[in-house]
Amino acid sequence: MPELFYPSEPASILPKPTADNPVPYDGTETEMLPVVEPNGVVIGQASRRYAHECRLLHPVVHLHIINRMGRLYIQKRSMSKKLLPGYWDTAVGGHVSYGENVVEALCREASEELSFVGFNPVCLGSYVWESPTERELVHVFATVGNFSLTPDHDEVSDGRYWDMKDIEDNLGKSVFTPNFEQEFQRIRPSLEALL
Repeated sequence: MPELFYPSEPASILPKPTADNPVPYDGTETEMLPVVEPNGVVIGQASRRYAHECRLLHPVVHLHIINRMGRLYIQKRSMSKKLLPGYWDTAVGGHVSYGENVVEALCREASEELSFVGFNPVCLGSYVWESPTERELVHVFATVGNFSLTPDHDEVSDGRYWDMKDIEDNLGKSVFTPNFEQEFQRIRPSLEALL
């Protein structure tokens, strides 16, 4: 099971003070993210904005939900999202907050996005995802069952189960987020092995 390794004392807030900027963090942002090494060792904490602006490696969670018929639930990102609005993406995805462990973040995000609780997550692994706008340590999970899901329309504009062939037919057509496309191709055999 992937985990984060926090220091015994709270990690330094980034960016660190300098002579030119003695108070780099003004305390106005409440969402702080752990800054990590690829092995999960926490080396600092930063506001979400700063982590993205500077492309600091920070952990996120993804949950793939597959039903007993082998169909994959995918969410459509809200049009209010800053990144890739209107694209189809992993069923559940979100940042790990500073102080949370990976499974806590996974359960929180599933509850917030889909009102989804009481599932059994299976770990499929972790990898580093880099794009022009972010650098993430992605912890990937899956769960299997015939679930009724209720998207939170502030976060998710739509959600439905897709046949694997329909997903394949739409790869590379700007239907899905780039991260979903590469992750789907990477984990598809593992998803199907869970059935």
